[in-house]
Amino acid sequence: MTVPSTTSDAQRTMSFTEIGPAQRGSRSDEVVLAVSPAFADFFTQTIVNIPHAEVIRQILAGIEEQEVAARVIRVRHSSDLAVVAHTAAKLSGSGIGIGILSRGTSMIHQRDLPRLSSLELFPQCPLLTLETYRNIGSNAAQYAKGESPQPVPTLNDQMARPRWQAKAALLHLKETEQISKGAKPVEVQAEFSSAAPAALS
Repeated sequence: MTVPSTTSDAQRTMSFTEIGPAQRGSRSDEVVLAVSPAFADFFTQTIVNIPHAEVIRQILAGIEEQEVAARVIRVRHSSDLAVVAHTAAKLSGSGIGIGILSRGTSMIHQRDLPRLSSLELFPQCPLLTLETYRNIGSNAAQYAKGESPQPVPTLNDQMARPRWQAKAALLHLKETEQISKGAKPVEVQAEFSSAAPAALS
């Protein structure tokens, strides 16, 4: 899958087409990216209005740059980031997975780690940029190749949590409402499109 690197088209949209039940991968050179129940469905942007389409494009581009394969799955039974990310890791042929919630919070996980542990955690979603997401994809791919990359650099703002806490709580509540208890993860194909330009009056 070739993922363009440009991010100038703010009108780009994305949908996920279900392929079927998510299976354990057989390739040792893959990363599985798991999205939460409401990602690019009930919600289409992160907490700071970054389009989900661009987030996915950048993560996939970061993986592809490392010449590692990528699969995308949707986790429907939980809105807990650790569960989403660990599910991705357990289904990945390399044992490396990425989990992302609708608000943008992300995690790189490894199959053999305890669920509540992780390789890298990105809890301050208001501070995550498209460059950060691309680097998350790149680092996950490097872990999949058995390398030990430097952790993805992130911004730090002590006021981010209190400033965004109420909105984050609301988004989490809405995401949790989209859960299907007992539902199995499904593999999906990301399909990108650009909105047609507005007609001149």
